[in-house]
Amino acid sequence: MIASSAPPMQQQQAKAEEPRQDQPGVQKEMKTQPISADLPVEDQATIDTYKAAGKLAGKKALITGGDSGIGRAVAILFAKEGADVAIAYLPKEQKDADETRKLVEQEGRACHQFAYDLGVAANCEKLVTEAVGKLGGLDLLINNASEQHVSQDFVDIDVDQIQRTFASNILNYMYVTKYALAHMKRGGKIINTASVTAYKGKKELVDYASTKGAMVAFTRSLALQVADKGIRVNAVAPGPIWTPLIPASFNEDQIKSFGANTALGRMGQPVECATAYVFLASSDSSYFTGQVLHPNGGSIVGS
Repeated sequence: MIASSAPPMQQQQAKAEEPRQDQPGVQKEMKTQPISADLPVEDQATIDTYKAAGKLAGKKALITGGDSGIGRAVAILFAKEGADVAIAYLPKEQKDADETRKLVEQEGRACHQFAYDLGVAANCEKLVTEAVGKLGGLDLLINNASEQHVSQDFVDIDVDQIQRTFASNILNYMYVTKYALAHMKRGGKIINTASVTAYKGKKELVDYASTKGAMVAFTRSLALQVADKGIRVNAVAPGPIWTPLIPASFNEDQIKSFGANTALGRMGQPVECATAYVFLASSDSSYFTGQVLHPNGGSIVGS
């Protein structure tokens, strides 16, 4: 891609007039588009092309929530590194998924699409079976699909919302992983998307933060169980990253200041998380399992 000449603050800040969306948000409808494939340099003066090195050549990856945000950035970087991918997403996110497929195919790799609501347990088994069939195997599983709902008072949280958040965020990770493990051989990697909220909490996202805490425990426990099978399990716990979840969750004032309270003073971009997934998916991380990486702009949290 060609480096952007846009002013750095335009690249790194959301617009206050970002339209409010329904959960989990659609990237195509965002006015300020997340950065999926280019990397900000250290001084934030320019953005530059991600430089691939064939780290995932010939690998086959399944990415849930792969239509937009972090999932899209992971799909693109995996493709740049030589992997074919399958992406899962909600049916209403088809336009985003089509864009991801186009971007992956521009890198010369295959992108198989699966429109499934993974909050429904039966769909998780269908997804894995069909994705493995299309890919011809499975080396990398990225559990990334999630949703969140803001609530200022836990007393007012609807029970159905709690059940839906857990079904969409942690239970689908467990179900998809359960079925995926039957197809994974030695050298396989599983990467779960947790969140800084698992460590710091967030008062208006009690149910969401709880699922993310469960993901950390799931990652650590599963890593111990499958280590002797030669499968590594790790997680990434992003901080404030600009994805469709944000305009689907917060008001204009919150969006305008999103990420400003980090040490780096800005929100992060999906590609700035995706590099962590490339590291964990490649042999560069050969001595990592049961660990969590923290692309969060400088929040110091327990590991």
